[in-house]
Amino acid sequence: MNNMMDKLIQKIKETNNPTIIGLDPRYEQIPECIKSKYEESLEGVAKSIIEFNKRIIDAIKDIIPAVKPQIAFYEKYGIEGMKAFEETCKYAKKQGMIVVADIKRGDIGTTAQSYSDAFLGRSKIGKKEEAIFDVDFVTLNPYMGIDSIKPFIEDCKKYNKGVFILAKTSNPSSKDMQDLKLETGEKVFEKVAKLIETWGKDQIGEYGYSSISAVVGATHREELKDIRKLAPHTFFLIPGYGAQGGKAEDIALGFDKNGIGGIVNASRSLINAYSSEMWKQKFTEDEFEKATRSEALRMKEELNQAIRDHINKY
Repeated sequence: MNNMMDKLIQKIKETNNPTIIGLDPRYEQIPECIKSKYEESLEGVAKSIIEFNKRIIDAIKDIIPAVKPQIAFYEKYGIEGMKAFEETCKYAKKQGMIVVADIKRGDIGTTAQSYSDAFLGRSKIGKKEEAIFDVDFVTLNPYMGIDSIKPFIEDCKKYNKGVFILAKTSNPSSKDMQDLKLETGEKVFEKVAKLIETWGKDQIGEYGYSSISAVVGATHREELKDIRKLAPHTFFLIPGYGAQGGKAEDIALGFDKNGIGGIVNASRSLINAYSSEMWKQKFTEDEFEKATRSEALRMKEELNQAIRDHINKY
């Protein structure tokens, strides 16, 4: 079975890079060389975001396999912001990148189906069906159980798409709920990981991973290691690297003996690399995309070295 996860893994292999870049643009941090072109209005903000994102994508499309736009950074600018989200997703796909829409939906019934129609499936317009955002993956919140996940799973099967379901998130307070112990003795995140593994069992591809996948934070070393054992066919989207403090050697614990099993997100550390101490001496603000590319290559080597060291311990 060749599924969307196989496509993602193949892109990771082609680029030799298990990185996904988070396109989370903050207007105040977009370089003046872009903002100065447009008026200070919602439409101008959207145009600034689109140009910023396209220049980032053009700079890294040959070395990073996937992008992850977080929808909140677009929704905050209303309809114009959502136009920027849509154009960003379409442009990234056109450049051959895998697109993960970070939307964290988690409702039930026809509401869940409508969300899935918008991002993974099709929306009916009279006798026609039309793809709307048409991304490759979305992120989901499983708090309401299988009722909130099932419509997306069905569309994954029908349209060859994928999902990443929150299991153990990278934020410090995740422990307040996700680490609670159940009567069985297992923690909530462990139970969720097992459920995700079960939900995805009939969508396992050629590389041994399902398109029904999990979000597991880089900031939780032991949990990452445990979930890899609990869910051997579940691919991980791993946030928390860089600005949140996740280390490459810890992240490597989420990968299998073949060096696959996860993709690591970096947002601020990549798109704002031009303002970091490491790169601001070398690149001007006008060269922000060069700084992003340089940081992406540095991250790629760091991750790959950590994964190689991890494999050698098997």
